Amino acid sequence: MLVEAPERPRMKAAQPRKDRPGDTEVLIAGRRLRTTEVFDTYWTFASRRQQIYNDRIQGIGGPWTDDPILREHRFTNCYRAADRVSQYLISDVIYAGSQTFDEVVFRTLLFKLFNKIETWELLVEGLGETPTWRDFELDAYDELLSRKFDAGTRIYSAAYVMAPPKLGAERKHTNHLRLLRDMMNADLPQALTDADTMKEAFELLRAQPGIGDFLAFQYVIDLNYSAGLNFDEMDYVVAGPGAKDGIRKCFGPAAVGIESEVITYMAETQADHFDRLGLEFEGLNGRPLQLIDCQNLFCEVDKYARVAHPTVAGLSGRSRIKQKFAPAGPMPEGWFPPKWGINPI
Repeated sequence: MLVEAPERPRMKAAQPRKDRPGDTEVLIAGRRLRTTEVFDTYWTFASRRQQIYNDRIQGIGGPWTDDPILREHRFTNCYRAADRVSQYLISDVIYAGSQTFDEVVFRTLLFKLFNKIETWELLVEGLGETPTWRDFELDAYDELLSRKFDAGTRIYSAAYVMAPPKLGAERKHTNHLRLLRDMMNADLPQALTDADTMKEAFELLRAQPGIGDFLAFQYVIDLNYSAGLNFDEMDYVVAGPGAKDGIRKCFGPAAVGIESEVITYMAETQADHFDRLGLEFEGLNGRPLQLIDCQNLFCEVDKYARVAHPTVAGLSGRSRIKQKFAPAGPMPEGWFPPKWGINPI
């Protein structure tokens, strides 16, 4: 049957055909989309993955699931802010140090340009203090990173593909330091503060050399964790390559070009689908999935479906999950931007 998703503030979830579970038609952005079996897997994955997070954060010993795919392979958390790197960014970078927005932007972007905890810590150790825009000396940072790089230290995370901006230096990290300097000298923090919407802030970041759609959206989400910006995470979303792959697997080729609207549909109908499938999902201390979280879940479901639904084609053609699961030390305590109001008292 066909169910049209109404206008915001809330969409109505389509119901699957009883003869073919997961086979649903829904109207999004004027298009009829027919879901595949991966659509229901999206919700099942979210429920199981969040339960793993809840058990681990409560100190319950493993194994945390009977799902063999989740037990064997590594997947990010349902909530982006709960992942290890985001937790470190929030607690040890954004909210550690001066809350002057210039300094918050400088620290956040310096961290995110490399997106690696160890790189931030080597900068802190090498400088003898928390990096600040007030005392920023590009040559000192460059020398420190160059020395570590020459010694074989990996200074960039493998999570993102970081294309170097073409700013005249031979080395990638030098160009990124120049980019940071140029953005700060152009008073990017004030421009971000003046932005009326998350989309406007995204476009400011997207206009910078070497920053494409995906990174610009990730950066605006990171900066929005601070007290200096207060955009609603339900206001705007940009689908990354992995999310587009997951959307294709859930909705087929008809969803190409309307990925943002599909993500919005998922966020706004989540309660209906968890209820329809009889799945438990309490959210993040009561916080429902936001657009950024639903976007990330499509990336993870794309990977999960390579094993669970190998005959459902995506865009990349990848057929296996590269990373195996292994606990990476103690769980972060689960501390989130205070303005969300979800931290334990």
